[in-house]
Amino acid sequence: MKLMVILALAASGIALAAPAAEQPNIIWIMAEDMGPDLACYGMAGVKTPNLDRMARKGMKFTRAYCANPICSPSRSSMMVGVHQTVINAQHHRSNRDIPLMAPYKPFTYWLRQAGYTCILGSDLVMGRGRKIDCNFKYEETGPYDGVSQFGLFDKLDTFTRDDQPFFSQIQCVVTHRGDWWNEVRRESKHPVSVDAIELPPWFADTPEIRYDWAAYCDTIEYMDDEVGQILKRVDEMGIATNTYVVFIADNGRCNLRGKGYLQDTGIHVPMIVRGPGIQAGTVVEDLVCMTDITATILALAGAELPDYLDGHPVFGIANPQYREYVRSARDIWDEIDECSRSITTRRFAYIKNHMPEVPWDAHQAYLDLNRPAIHVMRRLKAEGKLSADQLVFMAESKPPEELYDLEKDPFQMNNLAGNPEYAEVLEKMRGLEAQWQSGHPDMGLADLGKRIPEMTRAWAAQTETGVKEQAPELWARLEAGELMETHQWKKYRADQRRPEKKAATGK
Repeated sequence: MKLMVILALAASGIALAAPAAEQPNIIWIMAEDMGPDLACYGMAGVKTPNLDRMARKGMKFTRAYCANPICSPSRSSMMVGVHQTVINAQHHRSNRDIPLMAPYKPFTYWLRQAGYTCILGSDLVMGRGRKIDCNFKYEETGPYDGVSQFGLFDKLDTFTRDDQPFFSQIQCVVTHRGDWWNEVRRESKHPVSVDAIELPPWFADTPEIRYDWAAYCDTIEYMDDEVGQILKRVDEMGIATNTYVVFIADNGRCNLRGKGYLQDTGIHVPMIVRGPGIQAGTVVEDLVCMTDITATILALAGAELPDYLDGHPVFGIANPQYREYVRSARDIWDEIDECSRSITTRRFAYIKNHMPEVPWDAHQAYLDLNRPAIHVMRRLKAEGKLSADQLVFMAESKPPEELYDLEKDPFQMNNLAGNPEYAEVLEKMRGLEAQWQSGHPDMGLADLGKRIPEMTRAWAAQTETGVKEQAPELWARLEAGELMETHQWKKYRADQRRPEKKAATGK
């Protein structure tokens, strides 16, 4: 079986590296809600010695992008190896009771067919790292046939020599917004200095925003230590020479213009790889998408690569296939109905906003509870104290199209869509989006104008309303920009029940 797969890959033009004596182990570490914000990527103030060392001894990708800037659609695309808008997984936390349509299958199905033990989570990370969060029917463990059985993994939390060859997927939750951020900072032996960080130009420079950014950096350092523990275990088990370790994030950082948005800060993520045949100190500046990792893992394992895959192997082979452009998409997120598409090339970034009337600051409940900067920015806007760059995110609507020159304007502050000097570039970027659509169905565009989010605005706002009415002093602290522990606030909800889908539709 393995020989047949290798012959098929060779016949298809994919040049494989010299085969190992046995199938390699593969560990996929996925940080949550984090941009390329490591010291080895130039992030100011943060210390990440373990991932920096992994980059020095392995391969660092500088232009890796996810297919969606929100966790569950992005994870869905990676779990199948197909863009989420193709498999009807584009709306955040939707379709959890609907099986994947044929012929699509989670990539762990193909790994198991190739003889792999698939393991979810780790005892070395916060919360054991078992997050799956895909927008189709699944179960953590058990067999999978896509009809009556929906298990994705074989076991939980630990990999052993007896599991070989194994695939281990580990989630690092600490960088996700959570009530642990203040505690992580308090317990750090070297909390990141608020004076050492560098804020992007769309942020007002205030003590509250600096503290929040520094706390985010503290969680990155915590996560780096978790990665170090995982790598240490691999080394101590004596399996490093036959084990690939892949580090990425599921989407961009959880802050303004980050997670949830199609600017680089929402879709540009870190990607570092070490393993057999990976030359130390390799830096790849070509474009890759997270669905390419799915294809790469299957190729490394000698597993079947189904025809429907969106990606191509990008490491561990002689001639990796990189991209001319990466296409990403944003659709419903909680109670906010939104629809945007993006094309990113080496030099330019294009965004088509199909619902420009929905502002970037849409007063989304999740953001209001978990991003202190938004409250500071709203107050300063009302006081007329924001600069032109800082006002961009706070606009009342979005432009129908955005075009940015990433070489001249890496922060994407100057929209060139209306600049006649860039008319030819704009047409080319529109053409790439049309090219992508001509070869792929987009179920997020198919239902545009007919969507009704499963989470109503009334439901989403219940915590906020309850706190304002029952504990106004807590809400005042949040509005002042304090990083709060907001999960406890659920007790202030007037109605603890999550509405059924039919309640959201009014039927």
